[in-house]
Amino acid sequence: MLKTASEPKETRQRTTGFDVEIAGVAVAVPEHKVSQEDIAERAKAVFPHLARLGTLYSNTGIETRYACQPKDWYYERHGWEARTEVFQRHALALLEEVTLAALANAGIGLKDVSALVVNTITGLAIPSLDAKLMNRLKFPQSVERIPIFGLGCGGGVAGLARAARYAQAMPPDSHVLFLTVDLCSLCLRIADPSMAMFVSAALFGDGAAGVVLRHGERAKDGGEGRGRIVAVGDHFWPNTERIMGWDIKEDGFGVVLSPELPALIRKHLAPAVRGFLDANGMSLGEFAGFLLHPGGAKILKTAQRVLGLSRSDLALSASILRDFGNMSSPTALFALDRAIKQGAKGPHLLIAFGPGFSAYFVAIDL
Repeated sequence: MLKTASEPKETRQRTTGFDVEIAGVAVAVPEHKVSQEDIAERAKAVFPHLARLGTLYSNTGIETRYACQPKDWYYERHGWEARTEVFQRHALALLEEVTLAALANAGIGLKDVSALVVNTITGLAIPSLDAKLMNRLKFPQSVERIPIFGLGCGGGVAGLARAARYAQAMPPDSHVLFLTVDLCSLCLRIADPSMAMFVSAALFGDGAAGVVLRHGERAKDGGEGRGRIVAVGDHFWPNTERIMGWDIKEDGFGVVLSPELPALIRKHLAPAVRGFLDANGMSLGEFAGFLLHPGGAKILKTAQRVLGLSRSDLALSASILRDFGNMSSPTALFALDRAIKQGAKGPHLLIAFGPGFSAYFVAIDL
């Protein structure tokens, strides 16, 4: 284990040379709020051969989730065309909402955005979502666009890291807007009777998040931010392609979700975290908070044990899981947003996982 309850919160000499300010954060969910009990009843109707495993739904740590479509939509079969139309319509509505809210939170307008980074994993759009969003909102025509696809649940933290790299390289008066949206509920395929689909239906919800970033020099000139990103990193495990991801099926994305995931995290997470910390002159004991992507209750418990954390260390992540479920990429940023709103201070570590299989890290001073 990396940390014990008695370990002092030591601080080593940081070696990152990295300084990007978080100027604003916003999150959003669609209109349909559903209870876990209601979803469990639906799952029994859609997957009657697995109804005996219904207790799985009550052991997820989830109480409520949000879905972009009304209940009846999820009892019907849909092909690529129908799924894509619904995905683009709802994704763009949520992206517009978090864009305006994040910019307002940062005290800037659309005209101040220099780069736009947009991440998703649950739908397709060509032109990409960022281009479509620019036709809805009056961004400068000179905005540099970076669409990201394929990072899965890790895309919120990984995308934030890549946007931060971009912000670090830009002039101090530039702003990078990072947006991420996933509509996991649209990936339900009632023609798929697999255990992986049944499990995913127990976990996933819909949501979006936005973060405004700028080079840390701006803060030294009197800017007021919500925190600073001081280090980012990735860790890739070879030969793990079937741990998590999508298979391309005739009627949509086919979920890949291996039961071996907790075992992989139990065996390999601690060395990966240690490698990130060592590379940046940090120690786990110096962090005041941990914002782990809550992929599920089992993932949180496994990470807690292998990192030597207490239950309270991951209480905020667990509260996001309880209230929203696993929204894939935005989920860790919901935890960041809640931490900021609750007045959290000091170093915080964001961790998320995604297809590849990979872990992503962002260290933030709040």
